[in-house]
Amino acid sequence: MSTILEERKDQIHRTGEGAIDIACNRESLAGAVSQRACVFCGSRVVLYPIADALHLVHGPIGCAVYTWDIRGALSSGPELHRLSFSTDLQETDVIFGGEKKLEAALDELIDRHNPKAAFVYSTCIVGLIGDDLEAVCRKMSEAKGIPVLPVMSEGFKGNKRAGYLAACKAMFKLIGTRPTEGISDISINIFGDFNLAGEIWIIREYFEKMGVQVVANVTGDGRVNDIGRCHGAALNLVQCSGATLDLAKMMEESFGTPYERVSYLGIEDMADSLYKVADFFKDKDPEIVERTRTLVRDELQKLMPELAQYRRDLEGKKVAMYVGGSFKAFSLVKAFRHLGMKVVMVGSQTGTKEDYAELEQITDPGTVIVDDANPLELSHFIKEKDVDIFVGGVKERPIAYKLGVGFCDHNHERKEALEGFEGMLNFAREIHASAMSPVWQFAPRRANRPSEQGKEAVNE
Repeated sequence: MSTILEERKDQIHRTGEGAIDIACNRESLAGAVSQRACVFCGSRVVLYPIADALHLVHGPIGCAVYTWDIRGALSSGPELHRLSFSTDLQETDVIFGGEKKLEAALDELIDRHNPKAAFVYSTCIVGLIGDDLEAVCRKMSEAKGIPVLPVMSEGFKGNKRAGYLAACKAMFKLIGTRPTEGISDISINIFGDFNLAGEIWIIREYFEKMGVQVVANVTGDGRVNDIGRCHGAALNLVQCSGATLDLAKMMEESFGTPYERVSYLGIEDMADSLYKVADFFKDKDPEIVERTRTLVRDELQKLMPELAQYRRDLEGKKVAMYVGGSFKAFSLVKAFRHLGMKVVMVGSQTGTKEDYAELEQITDPGTVIVDDANPLELSHFIKEKDVDIFVGGVKERPIAYKLGVGFCDHNHERKEALEGFEGMLNFAREIHASAMSPVWQFAPRRANRPSEQGKEAVNE
């Protein structure tokens, strides 16, 4: 492919064409206009949904584009996370330092909003001018009597994945600071779900039906006090491994809390996640496995007949996807198989070598696997594979529409719950509505493509 930059060739692989050895988790190539974001972005993504905390970005106002409503992270109570703030550093602050401005901002905001904790995010310019963020946070924490936590997330330090680690380090300072009374032996923490469209409420309901107590949501619909006592839970469930796996490892090392990697997307992975929890607690509760079987059976009896209707139209259609965390890709490949669709391209912003090796095992020969893609590459593969629908986020939507391809938003801007058994039905409904829309026949690239009805007529 002539449009691939020479430096990018080792980040693209086709399933079945030799051993996979994708270069990943490295700096984005300058000038390649990567779909990735910076360290600061990664930390904000993880911490933003903690609803009763104050979120203050220490940096110029340009970074404030990522300070308000960046996720559809719903809250069942406080909405303080939707009122994010910036210190709006100016030229004089760059010259003389921004520590006094930061201190004044924290003093005013904490008094005005009475948060349970405050997260202060360091941006590129703060790293360059050398403001002592940690010292200011210590001083304000002592003065106000709440945790004021520095998030060392200078954007130039790496990519989005480095921001996840910075967020985990900040959260870890909260863990162990609250009492654990009232926590059951059969209890979990939900890591890596951001409650997009209220999905964490669906998942919590499943666990409640199984007889499992959920101690903390980390971080969707999260609360500072719950995170402070989450070390009392018996098990951590890690969904978005890129975002919160580091925190789970920290807790395992410091508190001995084991963790399981799970996914709530699609039929197989949702059921498997519930069974993992049941197996973990079966010695303490011998009936939990049977309750879980009943739950899964009841949900599938409602779901499968409706999925069959959508599958009749979607059978054989081709899919391309580009996601943030690679865990989504595993589940989506399986979900599309339930709909009779074929994944022909899959990419990720933050995948690891192990993730891509697993992707190669579950994808069909010829499937394009790409790490840290750019719009040029994504556009090329969509046209090469002649896909019917593209799954991605807000940055990928224009690519799909310009090429006359259906689109499904699977990122943090979406308003439709796609997790759980209920979410699988919503997902199938959205894919069907987009892929089968008659508007695509008028797209220039696809105008001469035979319709399904036309193919049947030719065959007859």
